[in-house]
Amino acid sequence: MPFPTPVFAAQSSASADLGSLPEWNLSDLYQAVDAPEVSADLKESLDRAKTFEASYKGRLAEMAKDNVPALVTAIRAFEDLQDLMGRLISFAGLVYAGNTVDPVSQKFYGDVQEQITTASSHLLFFTLELNQVEDAVVEAALQDQQLAHYRPWIEDLRKDKPYQLEDRVEQLFHEKSVTGSSAWNRLFDETMASLSFKVDDQDLTIEPTLNLLVDPSPDMRRKASEALTATFKANLGTFTLITNTLAKDKEISDRWRNFSDIADSRHLANRVEREVVEAMVAAVRDAYPRLSHRYYKLKAKWLGMDQLNTWDRNAPLPDADTRVISWEEAKQTVLSAYSAFSPDMADIAGRFFDKNWIDAPARSGKAPGAFAHPTVPSAHPYVLLNYQGKIRDVMTLAHELGHGVHQVLAGPNGALMAPTPLTLAETASVFGEMLTFKSLLAKASDPQTRKVMLASKAEDMINTVVRQIAFYTFERKVHSERRNGELTSDKIGELWLSVQEESLGPAIKLNEGYETYWTYIPHFIHSPFYVYAYAFGDCLVNSLYAVYEEAETGFQEKYFDLLKAGGTKHHSELLVPFGLSAADPDFWKKGLSVIERIIDELEDLDKA
Repeated sequence: MPFPTPVFAAQSSASADLGSLPEWNLSDLYQAVDAPEVSADLKESLDRAKTFEASYKGRLAEMAKDNVPALVTAIRAFEDLQDLMGRLISFAGLVYAGNTVDPVSQKFYGDVQEQITTASSHLLFFTLELNQVEDAVVEAALQDQQLAHYRPWIEDLRKDKPYQLEDRVEQLFHEKSVTGSSAWNRLFDETMASLSFKVDDQDLTIEPTLNLLVDPSPDMRRKASEALTATFKANLGTFTLITNTLAKDKEISDRWRNFSDIADSRHLANRVEREVVEAMVAAVRDAYPRLSHRYYKLKAKWLGMDQLNTWDRNAPLPDADTRVISWEEAKQTVLSAYSAFSPDMADIAGRFFDKNWIDAPARSGKAPGAFAHPTVPSAHPYVLLNYQGKIRDVMTLAHELGHGVHQVLAGPNGALMAPTPLTLAETASVFGEMLTFKSLLAKASDPQTRKVMLASKAEDMINTVVRQIAFYTFERKVHSERRNGELTSDKIGELWLSVQEESLGPAIKLNEGYETYWTYIPHFIHSPFYVYAYAFGDCLVNSLYAVYEEAETGFQEKYFDLLKAGGTKHHSELLVPFGLSAADPDFWKKGLSVIERIIDELEDLDKA
């Protein structure tokens, strides 16, 4: 996923078997936090931003009407500044992600964030003023060939027009974000990274503790779950305050901007229509009984239980491959799968290994989970993992490299048009996972191996589709209830259990303590309503992959065109070459039917 994604050992006892794990080399951005180039670029950002404001503020309507070449020059200067400031904040963010509890990293990240916010405040006028230019004037100006290059960005920008505020209010919102939402995000990150979970005689951080939930031993899974519950409960007040504050902060912004629905700002950012998202959510929730309920009933039977405990949900199946997978094997597995689809795709992914664009080890203080950060077009993406040698870690590698390939291919669009809406960004990552899974499945040598692999894929898809839509439903409940006043920890836990019961079904027992598990999901904090993008991507990829399997030639070229487009095209336009449309009511049912057929096959194999 882009930055960040949900889920350190006392490092796992298997760590010696992982081989040499790479740590990223950030010198392509800056040599060090105290490098003179950092302070020089921070000063340059502020100086250039002030000059830009003095040069263009109040002139855009006139330039659009009478001097389009000057407007093109202004947009190019704005784009160059976005790249320069993006390089600085990307570097600071990656340094911070590498060790969120280090005082030097914390201060550096905070200082850079403040200085970039100050510099960018001088640029706020530009997009606001550009949106105030009359439609007819803009359209006439876009007949200029050089300005037409920026048409996708300008048209996207104008979609924000109904929700933008008066300039000084926008500036206040912008500057206050450092002491508002950004500060609460940072508190969450630093709190989560500093938590300790007691499992037997070990004090673990969150990643290895979560990793124990896929341990073959039921007793170890239970202990890990109890350790998570104990620490989450001990810190429940902090997480409840963070959640309440950020939900209220969003409500204030939404109210001032006149968004009519609590998720509309996310839909706008994703450039996806509310009706499309609502159709997807309805289709997934309707499919719960045919997907998660049915699968977990099967799994309970395989594990010899009437009901699965919450800590058994992701337990390995009997005969599952629980060996430690070395880093080198993981690398070859993913690159081989990518190469079979497209040698060019494998070549791009290979750069991440060859040039140290990946940080793989689980370290104390490191940000949990995984992400691919695009940084800026003048540089290249970086990938963060917490690799611990599980098959899921291999799939996470495939997922994040899918993002990375996408970000490399979209980069030539420039700082304004390279960024991709989350819904389409998750398509590339999930497609990378699907390629890797299909490659491994083709090598399955017997029915039992195939059964275990299909079950693993069913679980991944349920976690990507069912679980993320349950998360989205939970967020909607939290943000809706928050409008009536502060929520207690008990109330948030009650909302959490209600959506979990609906989505997981009767085959899973919601054990005492599970009501606190909402606390560690970073998407709720960093990117409200982000989560439905995973389900969007998974269902889309299921449909895309069916087209790929049926296509004789030309699919790879069309797929690369989709990735190269970055943020220059709407999802409806990008899907036309594949004969797909997310606006089609049957589109989501087709994507979900792929998961359903996997569960059908598992039931058939179970009877054999």
